Amino acid sequence: MINRRKFLGLSAGATALSLSGLSLSANAERVKTSARIIILGAGAAGTAMANRLNENLDGAKIIIIDGRKQHFYQPGFTLIAAGLKPADYSVSQTADWLPSGVELIQEAAAEIDPDAKSVTTTSGQQVSYDYLVIATGLKLDWASIEGFDLSQVGKNGVGAVYAGPEHAANTWKAMDKFTDEGGVGLFTRPATEMKCAGAPLKYTFMTDDYARKKGTRGKVKIHYAAHSKSLFSVPIVNEKVRMLFEEREFDTVHNHVMKAIDPGKGIATFATPNGDAEMEFDFINVIPPMRAPDVIRNSPLAWSDKWMDQGWVAADKHTLRHPVYSEIFTVGDSAGVPKGKTAASVKWQVPVAMAHLIADIEGKESDASYNGYTSCPLITRIGRAMLVEFDYKNNLTPSFPGVIAPLEELWISWLMKEVALKATYNAMLRGKA
Repeated sequence: MINRRKFLGLSAGATALSLSGLSLSANAERVKTSARIIILGAGAAGTAMANRLNENLDGAKIIIIDGRKQHFYQPGFTLIAAGLKPADYSVSQTADWLPSGVELIQEAAAEIDPDAKSVTTTSGQQVSYDYLVIATGLKLDWASIEGFDLSQVGKNGVGAVYAGPEHAANTWKAMDKFTDEGGVGLFTRPATEMKCAGAPLKYTFMTDDYARKKGTRGKVKIHYAAHSKSLFSVPIVNEKVRMLFEEREFDTVHNHVMKAIDPGKGIATFATPNGDAEMEFDFINVIPPMRAPDVIRNSPLAWSDKWMDQGWVAADKHTLRHPVYSEIFTVGDSAGVPKGKTAASVKWQVPVAMAHLIADIEGKESDASYNGYTSCPLITRIGRAMLVEFDYKNNLTPSFPGVIAPLEELWISWLMKEVALKATYNAMLRGKA
C-alpha cells in the first residue's frame, strides 16, 4: 500500500524522469541549419514539436500554421463533464506556448502540395518548406449524425464530451439532472479510429457512479452501444471492462453504430448488421465519427489502401515518416498508425519524429523508434481509475511495475489523472517531457 505522501513523491519523481533523456542530448550542441520547417497544427503534438525543434536547431526557420487562437487541454474534458473542473480549466492561448523563435501563422491550411513542397493557407498565402510536420489533429464529423447539432448539447438530455470545454460543461448539467431524475442513459462510440478510445467508457462509469452516490441508481438504467464485438481494442483490457460492466449491471449491445438522433423524442438510431435499430434515452453522450481534416483527406498524403474513409496521414509506424515523401513526418491524432491517438502517445512520438528529421538534416540516420505506446487513465468511479498502458502488440507496458497495477481500480491512478497529468502535459508542450 502507498499512502498519499508517498504517491506525491512518486508523482514528482515520475515528472522529473519525464523531463530527462528525451531531447537529443542535454549537453549536445544545437544543429546548425537553414532548413525551413512547417508544422501544421498547434495542438499538443505541433506545439511540442515546435518547442523541441527550436531547442535543438540553430538557424532553422520554424513556422507553425494553425487558425485556432485557443489551446485546449483535451484530457480535461471528461473532468469538466463530470462537474469536477470548470470549463476554463482546459483553455489557454495558443501563442502562450510557443517560443519567440517560432513564427505562428494564425490561419488554417487549405492545401498541401508535397511535390512543390508548399502549403497554402485559407487566405491564399503560399508557404514553402524543406520539411513538413503534420500535426493537424482530427475532425469531429458531427454532420455524419443525422438530426444532431451542437446547439442541442445540454438540452433534452443530450451531451457531447468531445465537443469542447463549454459543451463539456453543458454535458455535466445534463448528466447531473439525469442522475437526479433517473431514466435511461445511453452511451456510444463511433466505428472510426478515435482519440482516447477509453473516454466513452470512463464517462459511462462516471455517470453510473454519480447515480450511486446520489442514491438514485435504482432509477437509472445504463445502456452501452458498442460499435464492434468488443469494448476495448486490447483483449485483456476488454475482458476487464466487460466484467466491470456486468458487475455494475450495464446493458450492452454490440455492433451498433450511431447514425441519427431525435432529441425531442429521445431516440437514437443505429446501423447494425440486421438493419437500423432504435434505442431510447433520457441522457446520451454523443460521439461522432472522427476523420482526418479535409486538407489531409484532399491531399495525396493519406493512406490509399487502409482507413480510406478516414484519411489518416500515411506513415511508417515506427519512424512516423511518410512512405513516399521522406521530408514529411506526422505526429498526434492525424498519424495513420495502428495506435496512438492520445496525449501520452504524443509525448513519445514527437521525440522519435524529431530525431529522424534532425538526423536527415545532418545527413545521418537515427534508430529512434515509436513502439505504439498509448496510455489511458481509465476512470471507473470518482476517485478510482485503472492506468492502462499498451503498445502496438497489445502488450501492457506499465510505467510503474510493482507499484501501480494496470488493471486494478486505484486512487493512485485517479490522482495521476486528476493531479499529475496536466503538469506533465504542460511540460510536454514546452518540449520538456
